[in-house]
Amino acid sequence: MKVKVLFFAAFKERTRVREFEIELVANTTVLELKYILVDQFPVLKPYVPVMITSVNKNFAFDQEIIPESAEVAIFPPVSGGEYESPTIVLLTDRIIDIDALMDQITINTTGAACMFSGMVRGITERGGFHVTEHLEYEAYIPMAEDKMRQVAREIRETWPAVQGIAIVQRTGILYPRTPTVLIACTAAHRDTGIFEAARYGIDRLKEVVPIWKKEMGPSGEEWIEGEYFPGPADR
Repeated sequence: MKVKVLFFAAFKERTRVREFEIELVANTTVLELKYILVDQFPVLKPYVPVMITSVNKNFAFDQEIIPESAEVAIFPPVSGGEYESPTIVLLTDRIIDIDALMDQITINTTGAACMFSGMVRGITERGGFHVTEHLEYEAYIPMAEDKMRQVAREIRETWPAVQGIAIVQRTGILYPRTPTVLIACTAAHRDTGIFEAARYGIDRLKEVVPIWKKEMGPSGEEWIEGEYFPGPADR
């Protein structure tokens, strides 16, 4: 099927393209289209986390299916938005591009960043020594994205000096030594709470964001469950 793609503002300048037609297979999602565009226009790769998309003049989100003959617009956050307080929330089955994410949460007054990244352990001692061949991450995507935004809001409420926030979680099958999650906070100075904010971000993500992992190894497979039960205060 054919769809029309329109670029606006900075994306139009970077690609030097205003509009064009592209052939897509049926049931292509908005997120899949973004990466198709990145393959065609590599200059867009650092901007995937902040791409805003509309389909037939209505905002469209990553898991939505693009209909045949649609008009798809790709643009950055509109002027008057939260440019001075960039927030990136992303669930992805792609490799986490740390440089691109840090660029997106850094502004002209930024002088410090704190980042936490978790990864797959090949050897675990939880409940006895055992080997992990790979993990499989599953997420309730719409709710997970909402709760990740909630975590970002809670960080800003507690540490108002934080400028940029990135909360990124990988999904799918991941192998040992692969980063699975990233929490990053930026600020003007290192003594503004960004260490504590990043720590809070990963701890809070583990409590309220609906993401699960299954551990696979020589002895079989097991869903790893947490112990935190959300209450009314977690809404």
